[in-house]
Amino acid sequence: MSNEFIETAEQREQLRRALEELKGVDGPLMKAMQIAQDIYGYLPYEVQVRIADALDVPLEEVYGIATFYAQFNLNPKGKYTVGVCLGTACYVKGSGKVIERVKEKLGLEPGETTADRKFTLMATRCIGCCGLAPVMTVGDDVYGNLVPENVDEILAKYND
Repeated sequence: MSNEFIETAEQREQLRRALEELKGVDGPLMKAMQIAQDIYGYLPYEVQVRIADALDVPLEEVYGIATFYAQFNLNPKGKYTVGVCLGTACYVKGSGKVIERVKEKLGLEPGETTADRKFTLMATRCIGCCGLAPVMTVGDDVYGNLVPENVDEILAKYND
């Protein structure tokens, strides 16, 4: 996947305004980072630099917070997040083979995003659907009682 940072003029202006409004506010860094992630969907290096410069904090502090808190993403996410549960019930019932098929079909490892930013693959833990094991999610849609052969048909539904 290419990590080329692309932004619109609107995104750049939204961030500029938000950072301007946060100047002089106590403890603005986390809020600035949350706003930036809402604007871009993740926190690219270029945006981290802008935040650090605008708020007069070291870039290392911005990066440290971005890597410490799970809510922040340093890489772009796809339009659809595909999660394959690897919790005990799902794994015992074959989710290992399901995730292998998803990896093969999308050409991804867990945590990666397709070049077209359509899919991000995540290996998840229990999502509370043990009775449907093994389970895969695509966005908010849940698919259960899976076998690897189901993967192609499910992913095809999201090729819009």
